[in-house]
Amino acid sequence: MRLLIGTDSTQAAVIRTAHELHRSDERSPLLVLIGSADSFSFKPRPSTILVPGMLPGVIAAVPSLEEFGIASRLASEIGLPGCYDGTVLELAEQWLQGIEPALRAQTSVTVAGEEGFCGEAGEMGHRLAVAVSVL
Repeated sequence: MRLLIGTDSTQAAVIRTAHELHRSDERSPLLVLIGSADSFSFKPRPSTILVPGMLPGVIAAVPSLEEFGIASRLASEIGLPGCYDGTVLELAEQWLQGIEPALRAQTSVTVAGEEGFCGEAGEMGHRLAVAVSVL
């Protein structure tokens, strides 16, 4: 499993990278998590792609990723409908804790964001014994 995490300031790069990763290897599952402290630059829509272990009610997705069969979920710090109510790293950590340990051990995490965000992601990876790389 590949997990790609970004914030509102890196969402364009994350979406572009998700499309590239999907084109290069359509068989490996890919999940994209994007968080925002404000509203998104696109209109989130309910996902039609099931994500095992995803928190109940977290159904908001990136339309351009959905169209290509790429699973995505959104985190909103302002409580947007269908989004996780909190930061994207909180969503990622809860999702990673909720999946089977064998799947977590096989999950590669890539993050895109400011230095502090990437540092927090690295700490999360250390706590959960998951490798985290920076985009």
